[in-house]
Amino acid sequence: MPEPDPAAIWQIAPPSSWEEIADLISFDTPFADLWLPGGRSGRWFVGGALNLSTNCVDRHLADRADQAAIHWEGEPGDRRTLTYAQLHDEVLALTAALRGMGVDRGDRVGLHLGWLPETVVIMLACARIGAIHTVLPAPLPVEPLGDRLELLDLKVLFTQDGAWRRGTVLPLKSRADDALLAGGSVEHTIVVRRTGMDVAWFEGDRWYHDLVAPARPGGVTPPVGDPSAPASLPADHPIAAIPLAHRGGQTVSIVHGTATMLAGATAVHRRLRTGGVFWCAADIAWTVTQFHGIYGPLAYGDTVVMYEGTLDQPSQTRAWDIVARYGVDSMVTTPSVARTVRGWARELPEASELPSLRRVTTAGEPVEEELRSWLGQAFASREIDVVDAWGQLELGGIVQVDGSGGDDVAPVPDCGLDIVDAEGRPVAEGEAGEAILRLPWAGTMVGVEGPQAGVADMHWTRHPGSYATGDLVVRRGDGRMDFLGRTDEVVSISGQLVSLREVREVLADHPFVEAAEVTSRKDPDLGRSLVAAVSLSSEVGPDPDLDGVAVELMETVREVMGGLARPRAVLVLDRFGADLGQRERLRAIAILATPDRAGAPRQVTWEQVVAAAGQ
Repeated sequence: MPEPDPAAIWQIAPPSSWEEIADLISFDTPFADLWLPGGRSGRWFVGGALNLSTNCVDRHLADRADQAAIHWEGEPGDRRTLTYAQLHDEVLALTAALRGMGVDRGDRVGLHLGWLPETVVIMLACARIGAIHTVLPAPLPVEPLGDRLELLDLKVLFTQDGAWRRGTVLPLKSRADDALLAGGSVEHTIVVRRTGMDVAWFEGDRWYHDLVAPARPGGVTPPVGDPSAPASLPADHPIAAIPLAHRGGQTVSIVHGTATMLAGATAVHRRLRTGGVFWCAADIAWTVTQFHGIYGPLAYGDTVVMYEGTLDQPSQTRAWDIVARYGVDSMVTTPSVARTVRGWARELPEASELPSLRRVTTAGEPVEEELRSWLGQAFASREIDVVDAWGQLELGGIVQVDGSGGDDVAPVPDCGLDIVDAEGRPVAEGEAGEAILRLPWAGTMVGVEGPQAGVADMHWTRHPGSYATGDLVVRRGDGRMDFLGRTDEVVSISGQLVSLREVREVLADHPFVEAAEVTSRKDPDLGRSLVAAVSLSSEVGPDPDLDGVAVELMETVREVMGGLARPRAVLVLDRFGADLGQRERLRAIAILATPDRAGAPRQVTWEQVVAAAGQ
């Protein structure tokens, strides 16, 4: 790693409450210093060594071997429960198998999987070895999946025959095969049998169940030298590489360290938990699901609930059913999911009360007061604690949690969250500014990979001595923060970051398009969604079918960047004028664009855009 810019070296020490968090982590070699000044967020747990897998599983065997570690439920209704002892056996078996295939410390492993118990076993087996895992979301189309495979330099790719989603099956193995034709370094493709569908078979392909069958150890942590023994790793050893939104046409991956990520996840879980059954009701692709839905709860010795599919399968009471079935007392989800469930609840008078549920946390995007109020009353016979969490992928997920929660709640360590203007001066209450962190946060990324990796340094160089988030925020009179969006061209759609610049470039590259603009607006389903405006080139012909053109452009974006990046509406402009600034132009497009429906206007004149900007 290159020497950090002196302006990016953090000198302010973190709060002493991080020592309490460190006491909750088992180190093989004790650290000499909790924190030392250094590049980015400084150096944490200096000299310490540990293994994430043993922190999440092995250390609980003495007291919790027969306790459920995972309750899993598939979309079709099948269910599995793994105790801590069973999870331990599964992790050891896969660890030995991976080492037998030559997977070693620092090797890259891809997870093109749905949300299965095997997914967690793979994550923990990689952590046990010191391999670095990357989640490749199940809905990814072939082209962007191939781009990521080529960039990531994977040694092993895990996938499954098919994945259930919204009552249908996504052909994951087939997509992975097509993506691998474009290149990449994958030596072995390991396939989880989930649906039983037929799949093509190639050299290097192996069934997951065949791979782990020869080794089913149990009981105790194996000795050093055993192929399933845990590696003792430095605190900042990479544990996961997570792709960010595209930058300049190139994917940037954020790298998180072992103890640093675990410290952040543990600190947040201590705040969010209310008992011992925790459910992150979201997709595996969301960083919060991986870090706060698995590592934090398992490190704490709690029981994790996992659900494979969408919450309207087979009926819209699925969320209530899951909470009631497993006695969930704490859950975290996105406001988008909560809005969708609220829409269903209005038509579901039979939905039962849920006495076990005590706390609901929303994260990933801003949450409106009306939704917070509904969540506090919808699931329980008494009002429950509803908290709003904020964080970033670069920070390892959640960092800030609002809401009192009562006297028994342990707060997360102070990150020094403040709001400043472009020159770094604090702004007055009620004024918008950029959120910054004045204190180091343990869960901050330990590295960045990709051709545009240098963009990450702007977090520390824009306001030297602090971490600039790029989020626009207003502080309310009660001290709570309202997050308004981004200062750059990245927006959060259903909890995942999408680059407006990349979507605009995909549209502009289409032969039908002369010029394009992309912005976001509020969306009742996703929280925010993208809308686009284009002027057409002569390639489209003299009398084009504008609805057909819009669908073609939407699908082009979906194929290249995935479904969340697909604009929900496309306006066709006669031209783009020069008499509006970009902010006014984007605001007008957001006003004029409506989600596609019968009778919605498609063609808009520049004069209409100017008029809308004046509203």
